[in-house]
Amino acid sequence: MSKTIAVIGGTGLCDWPGAEVLDETAVETPYGAPSALLQRIRYEGAEFLFLARHGKGHQIPPHAINYRANIVALKRAGVDALVAVNAVGGISERFVTGVIAIPNQINDYTWGREHTFFDGSNGKVEHIDFSYPYSQDLRSRLANAAVDADIAFEDYGVYAVTQGPRLETASEISRLARDGNDIVGMTAMPEASLAREAGIEYASIALVVNPGAGLSDNIITMEDIQTVIDTGMLQVKSILAHCIAAY
Repeated sequence: MSKTIAVIGGTGLCDWPGAEVLDETAVETPYGAPSALLQRIRYEGAEFLFLARHGKGHQIPPHAINYRANIVALKRAGVDALVAVNAVGGISERFVTGVIAIPNQINDYTWGREHTFFDGSNGKVEHIDFSYPYSQDLRSRLANAAVDADIAFEDYGVYAVTQGPRLETASEISRLARDGNDIVGMTAMPEASLAREAGIEYASIALVVNPGAGLSDNIITMEDIQTVIDTGMLQVKSILAHCIAAY
């Protein structure tokens, strides 16, 4: 039985240039509206659902995203597997600018976000196993797709999730490094745990767009980040197309 796969795009992938948009759907949820219309698109022969995490034109900051509505909208659309695209900062030495990673673990430093469907309002509490937050099957499929596309990648990475929208201080990056993190971003949580609660396989493909604060002699600018995104996201999209076509 074939599965329905979706991509949720973040910074650098709020839309999908070059893709054919087959339809767009507004999905209502008990948690309000998702970040954007749910699109069914075709790209390089692969057909899948796409949701812009930050909304059209990147209007919603990480801490204000309605993560619960996004996941419920995808679940109601019949999604079985979800690939998250993340733009991240690099911390450990192998994760330099331009590297593509398929992370395998998460450390969550966020606060104040609506992070569970089991908040007591529905009279039900469930304690999910979150030992391994990413689907190993979906991670393997992404890794095989990267090999097929002849694109270099790192098949691991501990993703530190910070609150945003500001970038981290140099001291915070030092702490994250001591905690064993390889990359840092702002949106993997509670997205990953909500997907687990909803029974959706979840994995991430992360593009390192800048060194973490204090790890280079230069300040971090959005212009430099955009330059990396312009080239790196083409590779990310190619991996995704190979993965989805083989699904």
